[in-house]
Amino acid sequence: MAGHTYVEINGDDNITTSSSRGSTNSQIPTTMNNKRIVIPVRVEPKVFFANERTFLSWLHFCIVLGGLALGLLNFGDAVGQIAGVMFTVVAMMFMFYALFLFQWRADKIRNRDAGPYDDRVGPSVLVLVLFLAISANFYLKFTSR
Repeated sequence: MAGHTYVEINGDDNITTSSSRGSTNSQIPTTMNNKRIVIPVRVEPKVFFANERTFLSWLHFCIVLGGLALGLLNFGDAVGQIAGVMFTVVAMMFMFYALFLFQWRADKIRNRDAGPYDDRVGPSVLVLVLFLAISANFYLKFTSR
């Protein structure tokens, strides 16, 4: 069952706990033999705050990128305006992605699902999309002359 710690009590009065972090052995006197006890996992408040902090970090980057795009849209030539539109689309796309990721993690934390909660795809896609947008900007800038 996800989100729980399993405790196994052996006949030798050894208790083995196992969860997503691994298993540990401890000596606790008991009279129960070969029973499996499910203990609910307590979710610390810092986990929720870490999720929110990650969301705000993604939004901060999107706002910086959106500011760059706004500057290109307002003060750039035709090529700068095209780049501004590309950066605006990228910033909006990653704002929605950050919101989706925040909600997904919050639901998993609230339901006490077993991890992992890490994001293996998002940063790589962000780097790839930004590289493509900057490459397109350079290509348009140097071929428009």
